[in-house]
Parts: sequence; structure tokens; C-alpha cells
Amino acid sequence: MRVASLMRLSQRSLRALHQAVQLRGGVVTAIRAGLTVLRREGMAGLLSRVTRDSVVEYQTWIEQYDTIDDAKRGALAAMIGALRKRPLISVIVPVYNTPEPYLRDMIDSVRAQIYPYWELCIVDDASTAPHVSAVLQEYAGRDTRIKALRRPTNGHICAASNDALGLAAGEFIALLDHDDLLSEHALCMAAVYLDRFPSGLMLYSDEDKLSPDGRRVQPYFKSDWNPALILGQNMFSHLGVFETNLVRRAGGFRPGLEGSQDHDLVLRCVELAGDAAVVHVPHILYHWRVTAESTARDVAAKPYARDASLRAVREHLSRRGLDASVEPLSVDSTMLRVTFAVPEPVPMVSIIIPTRDKPDLLERCIESVKARTLYPNYEILIVDNGSRDTRAVELLARYELQPNVTVLRIDAPFNYAALNNEAAARAHGSMLCLLNNDIEVISSDWLDVLVGYAALPLSGAVGAALWYPNDRLQHGGVLLGIGDLAGHMHHMAPRGARGYFGRAVLAQQMSAVSAACLVVKKALYEDVGGLDAEHLPVAFNDVDFCLKLGAAGYQNVYVPFAELYHHESASRGSDTTSLNATRFGREIGWMRERWGSEVGKDPFYNPNLAVSGRPVFSLAFPPRVEQFA
Repeated sequence: MRVASLMRLSQRSLRALHQAVQLRGGVVTAIRAGLTVLRREGMAGLLSRVTRDSVVEYQTWIEQYDTIDDAKRGALAAMIGALRKRPLISVIVPVYNTPEPYLRDMIDSVRAQIYPYWELCIVDDASTAPHVSAVLQEYAGRDTRIKALRRPTNGHICAASNDALGLAAGEFIALLDHDDLLSEHALCMAAVYLDRFPSGLMLYSDEDKLSPDGRRVQPYFKSDWNPALILGQNMFSHLGVFETNLVRRAGGFRPGLEGSQDHDLVLRCVELAGDAAVVHVPHILYHWRVTAESTARDVAAKPYARDASLRAVREHLSRRGLDASVEPLSVDSTMLRVTFAVPEPVPMVSIIIPTRDKPDLLERCIESVKARTLYPNYEILIVDNGSRDTRAVELLARYELQPNVTVLRIDAPFNYAALNNEAAARAHGSMLCLLNNDIEVISSDWLDVLVGYAALPLSGAVGAALWYPNDRLQHGGVLLGIGDLAGHMHHMAPRGARGYFGRAVLAQQMSAVSAACLVVKKALYEDVGGLDAEHLPVAFNDVDFCLKLGAAGYQNVYVPFAELYHHESASRGSDTTSLNATRFGREIGWMRERWGSEVGKDPFYNPNLAVSGRPVFSLAFPPRVEQFA
């Protein structure tokens, strides 16, 4: 049985490897890409990437859940007829020397739209290839909804896009690259969601890629709107739809931002419209073609895109009056590391560490904080929960003599929530850092990074990357609906792995983060009542706390640039023992009673991705969203 399973796994891996080579455009390019992943992420990361690149499973998923037949086209037409508003959508396309087959495919994908209320605004940026003008004239003569303009001189993509914007008569515009395709229900779903969310002024969808042989591959099923993640990557494009007047008020496309002009436009528009105006459509509406010159394959194809992305985010944060550092994650990536300056005067942070016995754990934790923390203004509150071990008692007595350390003694049955609440009430700092005693600091700027995020006006709880001692990821943010109730994103990912479309290495809003290392304003902690000591004494009190912050309008953020080791549950033991399992079950029941369906639906985890029975970020069979819902 085991041999047969291994043979099936090997066959799937070989098929996946063959498909990955085809997708990458040949053996040499695939080997180069594979070596890069191997260097960064190790063999486990390489195998994970090859599996993700596999088109076999995705083709099955498409056949079952993303195929449109005549009956479904009729249903979509009925949906269009029932809309309260049917806005004209202007599809904006700048073109330059587009290969003729790609150009025709792009135009045909617009003409095939089930939604009939569209116009196509194409601007030729002075192409030198004669077929471009001929094709545009042919289509414009065939379909009056197509407006074509040729620029007298080449001005690059921003100038051509602005000219196309000038042609637009629609209430909304949709951005389409000259060699990409829209799904046939793209504009229909955009109109449906704009009708469903009448305050929506910006809309984006999920996307996938088109391989050189025309297959759909590498679906990106995105988070709902994520104000922290958009700073690190352009999660908005593609498909991006904007209210036309909003784009014009924002100034259109900015020359000089070529390569990241869409990202820059998103940031400027959201400054005007606000986060509440952004709508996510959890459906694949856009197919991004992989070509040798496309950033769909490799940022090295357009190195200027990285520089433009840096500029777009830096200037966005500057306009918002935020003092931040923005740097590329690596030289071959447009993904960005964004950190915020610690406010002046530097706020005091009260680091709260509950403990009982286990002196080696506590000493390693505190000594790592003292030796490896650059942050200049903190106090340590050790909450001793009835230590009896002689060495532990001696260690606590020694720490009690140190100037910035206080030992609080609470000799009562273990209640993690109550211990933290008691310490928070006695804390002198305006910031609290909840820290387990089995934590060990890695990065010296960990507290600067967490405080920088936590000090932002809308920030709730801010969590760090927590690593097992073998450099596998323990905590990368908490996803609701995973496992019994919630689970850690990218759990067990190797150091260097970028995760699902970079989400393991990018700061982002999450529903919850772990209290094993969590920073929050003391005032917020008190406003929402701290941790729930009555119903959640041990487990899920951090998830509940974060949900309370979210319900109050605050954003919980995972920041992977703050790194610490976590020797998980080394001090209190496992939740699988009989007594602990009973208590654990009660806590799960309380969470479900209190939060209802919220704990089964995470806005930052796409409903097309699996929550049980399969690895996180695998395709869901079936999805938790209907095809046209």
C-alpha cells in the first residue's frame, strides 16, 4: 500500500515538474528559477512551489467550478436584468507592438463579455509594428463600442493610459493589459458587486495566469481588502475596476511610475475614497499572460517596476504623514518590507511574561530580551504563578532586584488570561507586550518593528513571526476556520519560504495574531476588556481579544520582520491531555457561541481555498462561495 502511494506521489510530482518547466518557458529558465527557490526556501520549498505550479488539480477545479455553459450564460443575463444599475464600464487598454494573436485575443475577450454595457478604449502608443493599427482599425470598424486612438509619439504606458482614460465615457473604468484576457463574466460580476455594494468605488478580483501554451495556471485567490498587504504588494491588480471620476480626481496615471502605475493609482485612489470603498470579488475574472517580457513570470523582465513600486509606496506613506522605511524584500522582487518609525517620545512598553517554575525557559527568554533588544524604553513584568522550583524561586528573587523588572506573584490555578490582565492593570507603559516565557528573541529590532505598527491610529494587536528552534514557522498570523477553530498561517514553512504569493514574508492585516508575542496600546487593551479570563482561561483568548479589537474597528496586523523563537507550550504542556482536552473543548464551544459564523469565515482567507482535510492554501473542493455569488 505504501509503495503504491509513493508511486502515485512520484507520478504526480513528475507531471507537476513537467508542467512547471513548460510554464517557465523552457528547461534553462525553469532551472534558473528552481535554483533561486532552492537557495531561498530549501528542498521543501522547491517541492511546494512545483506542486503549486501543477495545473492538473487546477484544471479539475476549473472544470467543476469555473466553467460557463449556455445555461449559466442565461442565468448571468438574468442577473444583469435584475440589477438596479447597469453602469457603462470603459475598458482601458494601452497597446504597444502587441503580437497580433495576443492583440486579437485581448479584444475578442472584451467583445465576448456577457455584460453588454461596455466600451473598449484602446490607445496605440506609436507602435512600430504595422499590424497594430490595422487590427485596431478593423475592430473599430466592426464594433462601435471600440474606440481606438494612435499617439503620434511614444510616451510609455502612463501617457497612453491617460489618453485612453480621456476617451472613457463610462461611469467606471476597468484596466486591461494589451496581451491579457478577461473571463467572459468579468464585467458582469463587476457590475453585480457594484450593485451589491453601492458605496464601492474600487473593485478588484482574483486572477490566474495563462501559460505559453494557453492553459490557465497559478490562481491567486486573494485576501479581502488588506490595507497593510497593499503596501507590500499590488494585490489589487488584476482585475482592477475604478469609478472614473475618482481616477480623474486622483490625477490619472502618473508618468515616471511606469511598471507600477496601477499600484500607484490604487494607493492614490484609496487615499481619496477610503478603505470602505474597496470591494473584493472572490472569483477569477482576469487571465494574466506569461511572456518573456512580463512581470507575470519574473520581475527581472522589468527591473524598473521594482523602483517604481518603491517610489509609489514611499510617496503614498509620505502623503499620509507617516514616517516609514520602505525597502525591497530582495533584489529580484517587487514585494516590499514596510516598517514604521517608533513615535517620539518613545513610548514605554510593559513586557508581560507569565511563568511558573521552568527557570531555564524564563532565563533564556529574559536574557534574550535584555541582550538582543535595541528598543530603549521598556519594563519587564514577570507574573509568577506559584513557582515552587528552588532554582526558579532564586531566579525570580535575582530579577526582582533589577531596576526595570517587577515580579508579580499570583498563586492561583493557571489562568493565562487573568495573569495578563492583572499585570496589564499594574503596567506603567502606554504599550503592552504580551510575551510567553518560552520565547527567545532573534531580531534585535523586534520591538521597534512591533511598536511602529502598533502605534498607528487604526492598529489593534500586532503579532510577530514565531519560529520553532528548527527554523520552521510556528506562527505567521492566525486564520479563522482552520482546524478546530483557528490555525496558524504557513505553519511549518521553512525559513526563507515566501509562502502563498508572498504572504509568509509580507506585513498584512489578519483576523488574529498569537499572544505568545503581541503588542497593543494599553488603552485599547482596557477598552475591549483585555483577555476573557472567565470563559477562555487558556486557549483562544488571544483570538477572542483580536476579534473584539476588529469589531471595534481596529486592524490586527502580522509583521514577519519581527522574529522570535517559540518553544511552544514547553512550560504548560499540551492541550491533548484528558483534563486539558475537556477545557479546550469548552473554550471552543464558547468561541462558537460568542462569535457564531465569524469564526468560520475569515475575510483574509479566500473562500476558494481549503479549510479542512487539505493543506492551507490548497484549492477548496468545493469552494465556499457559489460560482456567481
